[in-house]
Amino acid sequence: MNSEGSGDGRGEEETLFARITTPQKIQKLQRTLYRKAKAEPGYRFYSLYGELLRVDLLETAMASVAHNDGAAGVDGQQCAAFLRSDEAWEQWRDSLLAALRTKSYRPSPVRRAYISKGEGKTRPLGIPTVKDRVVQTAVALLLLPILEADSHRHSYAYRPKRGAHDALDAIREGLWSGRVEVIDADLSGYFDSIPHAKLLRVVARRISDGAILKLIRGWLRAPIMEPPGGGRSGSGKRGGANHCGTPQGGVISPLLANAYLNRLDWEVNERCELEPIMVRYADDFVILARPGQGGELMERLKRWLERRGLVLNETKTRLVDLRQEGIRFLGFALSWRRGRRGRYYPHVEPHPQSLQKLRDGIRELLNRGTHWCSPEEVVTRLNRRLKGWTGYFHYANSTRVLGKVGYYTRTTLRRWLWRKHGCSHAQWARYTDEELHERFGLYRMPAGASWTARR
Repeated sequence: MNSEGSGDGRGEEETLFARITTPQKIQKLQRTLYRKAKAEPGYRFYSLYGELLRVDLLETAMASVAHNDGAAGVDGQQCAAFLRSDEAWEQWRDSLLAALRTKSYRPSPVRRAYISKGEGKTRPLGIPTVKDRVVQTAVALLLLPILEADSHRHSYAYRPKRGAHDALDAIREGLWSGRVEVIDADLSGYFDSIPHAKLLRVVARRISDGAILKLIRGWLRAPIMEPPGGGRSGSGKRGGANHCGTPQGGVISPLLANAYLNRLDWEVNERCELEPIMVRYADDFVILARPGQGGELMERLKRWLERRGLVLNETKTRLVDLRQEGIRFLGFALSWRRGRRGRYYPHVEPHPQSLQKLRDGIRELLNRGTHWCSPEEVVTRLNRRLKGWTGYFHYANSTRVLGKVGYYTRTTLRRWLWRKHGCSHAQWARYTDEELHERFGLYRMPAGASWTARR
C-alpha cells in the first residue's frame, strides 16, 4: 500500500481506515491503549480479544469496510450483503460476532488480483473476503494505538496526522543540515517477502494475547487463489498455505509492514554514530548522510536487511550526491538548485513521470471515443482526476508544473469540444479560458504552491 496522486497510481493521501467518524467510546479505548503503551515500552497486552467482541468496535469496522466498498473476495460477496436494510446489517453483524465469540471464525483464502504499475509491470494484490476485511479492521483498530506508541517520528505512511508532505518536509530539513549524500532505497517485493515467523515475533513483543496472534497468523498464512490465467497464466488454482509475506490489499497489512521496519527507523535515526537521517514512507525510504558516509551506510543497510529476510533491489537502489543528481521520491522530483539570489536550496516538484501519467489519463478521457458523452459528464470526471492529483502534488515548488497542467487541460478540453460540436474554425475564440471555467465548470488549478520555504 505505497501515498501519489490519481495521475500516478496512488490516489488521494493513503489512510489505514476509511474517513469515517470513530465513536467516542472507541476513541477512548484507543487513547487508553496508546497511553499504556507509551508509558510502559516493555508492556505486553494480554487481553485484547475481549475488546474485539464489542458491538461498537465491530460496527465501526463494518462502517469502514462499507465506506471503502472494495472488490469482492473469493466468495464473491460484497458489502451490499449487509447494506440492504437495518435488519440485514444486524443479522450479518450478529452472525460474525457469534463466530468470534465461539472462536469458530476462520480466515478465507485470499483472491489474487494484479494492477498495472506502468511500463508493462504489474503489482500483485491479495483481496480478502468482506468478512475477513471487517475482522482485520477491528483488530487493526486495537493494534494501531499500541504500535503507534512505538513508531519513530520519521515513519510517515498509514499513521494518524502524517502523510507524504510531512515526509518531504523531513527530507528537506535533512538536506538543509548538510546531509546531501542520499541512499535512494528500493526493497524487492517487500510486502510479499516479509518472513512470517520474524514478523510475528515483532508483534508478540507487544501483544501476548494468543487469540489475537492466532488471527494474525491465520491471515498471513491464508492460501492465495490465483485468477484464471493467474493475471498472466494459469487456471485460477488455489495454492497451499502462504509461507511468506503479508498481501497488499489486506486492511491489516500496512500496519504489520510498518511494524516490521520500525526497528530500522530507530537503528538508523537514533543509534548510528554517523547520525544520518532516514525518512520512510511504507517500503519507500531514503537515508540522508553527510558527504563520504553513504557507502558505509549502504553496506550496513544491506547486512541489516539480509538478517531479516529482506533484499534491496540493486537495479533501483542508488547512492547519489543530491548536489550532482536528483532523485524521485513518492512521485516528486527532488534536486539541489540555485535560487535567484544565488543560494542553493532543495527543490521539490512533481516528477515528469507523474505529470506524464496525468496527461495520459486526461488524453484517455478527452478523445474521440468519448464524444458521445455530455460535456457536463466529461468535465465532472475530469475535475475529479484533477482535484485528486492536485491535492497530492500541490506542494513546495509546484507552481510551474501546476501552470503547465492547467494549460494542457484547457487546450485538450477545448479541442475535444471543438471536435465534438463539428466546428471548423475559431477554436480558441469559441471556447475561451473563462468560458471553460465558468460555463463548463472546469476546475481551476491553484495559482501557487501550498507550502513556502522556511529558509
